[in-house]
Amino acid sequence: MRKRSLDMVHTLAKRDERVVFIGSDLSPNLLGEMKKEFPSRYYMEGIAEANVIGMAAGMAMDGFIPYVNTIATFITRRCYEQVAIDLCLHDLPVRLIGNGGGYVYAPLGPTHEAIEDIAIMRALPRMTVTAVCDADEMTRLMDATLDWPHPIYIRLGKGGDPVISKAERGFAIGKAIDMIDSETGASDVLLISTGVATTQALKAAGSLAADGIRCRQLHVHTVKPLDADAIVDAASKTKLVLTVEEHSVIGGLGSAVLETLSDRLTGALPPVKRLGIPDKFAEHYGSQAKLMEDFRFDAKGIDAAVRKHLAELRR
Repeated sequence: MRKRSLDMVHTLAKRDERVVFIGSDLSPNLLGEMKKEFPSRYYMEGIAEANVIGMAAGMAMDGFIPYVNTIATFITRRCYEQVAIDLCLHDLPVRLIGNGGGYVYAPLGPTHEAIEDIAIMRALPRMTVTAVCDADEMTRLMDATLDWPHPIYIRLGKGGDPVISKAERGFAIGKAIDMIDSETGASDVLLISTGVATTQALKAAGSLAADGIRCRQLHVHTVKPLDADAIVDAASKTKLVLTVEEHSVIGGLGSAVLETLSDRLTGALPPVKRLGIPDKFAEHYGSQAKLMEDFRFDAKGIDAAVRKHLAELRR
């Protein structure tokens, strides 16, 4: 996913002379071919993320479309004020590509684990927040970013994730995607997921369907602007809503869904349960998969949560 996003920056640079790449303390040979082909539109800065954001803002004001890339915690936490004031206040078309959303950098511990990046970025006016599920969908997102008029945060997974998206399902920023064919009517559970958590949710939906549990799954690759119409419509036709995200349960996808349903759904609100990272820093180093398993939002955890909550509804 990461390689695809950066390869697409080079592809977009060939298509549009406004595209500029700015890296922050990354491999010297990263996007080496783009550096050779477009040396005046390739910059590798040091460990100075706040300065990089200001640099990108200035270039955007001069008509460029900067794509800025570094580790997710550094491009969100470390330079949050600059993102707010330099980019969002001026509504500039800068694309922030954050390496390692969620627990990708779990072996490096809490300093590198982006567990609140969606929450803080979606709080900013004019910021678009995205988290695609695989490399193929990343291609479609990057294509769509070229003409998007607002700042964008692009959350990256680890890379090598299984491809589960399909081009025929379409893609547009701000539009959720139904992941299960023919499941647009009444359902027992509505799974709403984002990023690579969509892969885990889809696995769980398969095991649940094998036992006759009717599942609908919405993949929300754009957490902001959220596809409120799709979520409200699907929630009105289900017994249970379960959100899944590799992110804190505070302020992320689950919070956005609850806010939307509270504001927009007329009639009874179905039970809404949120799976994700609890309100704590990880206490152990390990792998992304192990921490997702520990906090029970892998496929097995999602399956168990759905069965538990549906059983409670029958009592």
